[in-house]
Amino acid sequence: MHLLTEEIQKMLPELYATENEDDPIVWVKFFTPDSCWTWYVLEGSEQENGDWLLFAYVEGMFNESGYVSLRELENVRGPLGLGVERDIAFTPIPLSKVLTQNCD
Repeated sequence: MHLLTEEIQKMLPELYATENEDDPIVWVKFFTPDSCWTWYVLEGSEQENGDWLLFAYVEGMFNESGYVSLRELENVRGPLGLGVERDIAFTPIPLSKVLTQNCD
């Protein structure tokens, strides 16, 4: 599975495009199926080396916002050796909706 399809690449705002928005849209959700890590991607830009740098809200050991490269995500493995997947049923939503969800 391609984590970042051409369709997603086209709709994803460039890095820093939404930094002044009060409630930016989360466009894509990545997760580890055998762990508790989730990346909610808000922005992204293709880099000169062909990789993508993404800005995301991350739920894991701590919840925080930050940058992650697509290559880094492609290399992540959970405790059972499973890689990161894209939630194909995810519909873009405002970040505020993600922040109010309870993941038990």
